[in-house]
Amino acid sequence: MRILIVFAIICLAACAAEKKIVCYYGSWSVYRPGNGKFDIGDIDPTLCTHLIYTFVGWNGNDIKVLDPWNDLPNGLDGFGRFNALRKKSPSSKTLVAVGGWNEGSVKYSKMASNQESRERFADRAVAFVKKWGFDGFDLDWEYPNQRGGSAKDVKNFIKLLKVMRQRFDRAGLILSAAVAAAELSASKSYDIAEMSKYLDFINLMAYDFHGDWEPKTGFNAPLHAAASDSYEARGLNSEAAVKYWLSKGAPNEKLILGVPTYGRTFTLANPQSYGIGAASSGAGAAGPYTKQIGMLGYYEICEMHKNGGWNVNYDEERQAPWAHQDRQWIGFDNIKSIKAKAEFAKQMGLGGAMVWSIETDDFRGICGEKYPLLKTLNAVLLNGEEVSQDQDIIGNNDIPNEVDESNNSDDSTSPDNEPRPPPPTPIGNCQTEEPAALPGSCDFVMCSSNHRGGYYETPMKCPKLLCFNPTARVCDWPKRN
Repeated sequence: MRILIVFAIICLAACAAEKKIVCYYGSWSVYRPGNGKFDIGDIDPTLCTHLIYTFVGWNGNDIKVLDPWNDLPNGLDGFGRFNALRKKSPSSKTLVAVGGWNEGSVKYSKMASNQESRERFADRAVAFVKKWGFDGFDLDWEYPNQRGGSAKDVKNFIKLLKVMRQRFDRAGLILSAAVAAAELSASKSYDIAEMSKYLDFINLMAYDFHGDWEPKTGFNAPLHAAASDSYEARGLNSEAAVKYWLSKGAPNEKLILGVPTYGRTFTLANPQSYGIGAASSGAGAAGPYTKQIGMLGYYEICEMHKNGGWNVNYDEERQAPWAHQDRQWIGFDNIKSIKAKAEFAKQMGLGGAMVWSIETDDFRGICGEKYPLLKTLNAVLLNGEEVSQDQDIIGNNDIPNEVDESNNSDDSTSPDNEPRPPPPTPIGNCQTEEPAALPGSCDFVMCSSNHRGGYYETPMKCPKLLCFNPTARVCDWPKRN
């Protein structure tokens, strides 16, 4: 009997050790002001089994460095300093991610369309990873057969992964991918059973289920559906996404559940109607550090909550918190909801959890202990520890009775029958989802679609002495006359 108990303990320890905590790092966070400025030195690599540097791009012939000043040795040496984190945590692996939302889909669709370009991409990826000292490569094509891609992308994506697997095995490198989570999107883009054969692990982007592109408030990343959810909304949660991927052939141990360290925000159409499903007039106000309308980092949320005035609630059915103040509304994740997701991942036998992204957790400890969300994942998935909620933004569950949570219509009028504002048109500096110059300045804006015909413009500064190059779309040395 004693032998069996010892064996069970050893087995449990081994199983825990196999779980992954995958941490994406948004390298542009080094340009954020004040408490939001995040340096590679702020990363605690012992909290992540895998660290992924974002992003690099593809120029049609080679892997492209998107921010030379930030990434390369003649500037801030982001690649070198990121990989040096392994000195503090030798068991941690580092990867570099290609793609992302702003890179779009078209160029990857074109690259994957023939064998020669697929092989070139695979060869260039291996060469890039080895040159800069990473352990692997994360493919973040958003998304095959979407956003201007082709129906042939689904099969071509498999062909690409097959070629990459061969090259990466030869080089002894890790190959992973970030993927759309919900069936609504994933069913358009992936042959899940086939792609799973070639990837070491799959990062399920189980967030952005709801956001300001919709006419009413909703959670960024609910764990479960609610009884009042519409048929479509019942597929927009972490549980539904995981079960869909597993049902289509993804191995449990390769599937990594993504959790967000940010929330999605809305501006309420009527401050007196502020529940789940309340009418929204658009994106919430930009945060003081992330400076992007429609989202707030967890550290911004906890700092705002600490300063007072926010009413915080927790939806036990969906296992997700939300908060409101005046016309502002946030659906986000806290320690309690992250703990629930980690326990769910464990129950489903998944390979672990992923965070997007490490720099929007409370990395300075503004509200208490540093990295509360990331440490919660570690406690549940790796260490088997109890999670303290002393510093959590838990909420008081004061959901207003007058709000109809079952209102899932997409009517063009608010509950007060006031017409909604028309969709914005592409104006200002952004005309495409590419960084754009600020006229009369060396700085630039990051452009991202607001899903309603317009663009979010996030102001960014180039380092001292550099100016934005609109052709290369990077901060560069000014041309001499």
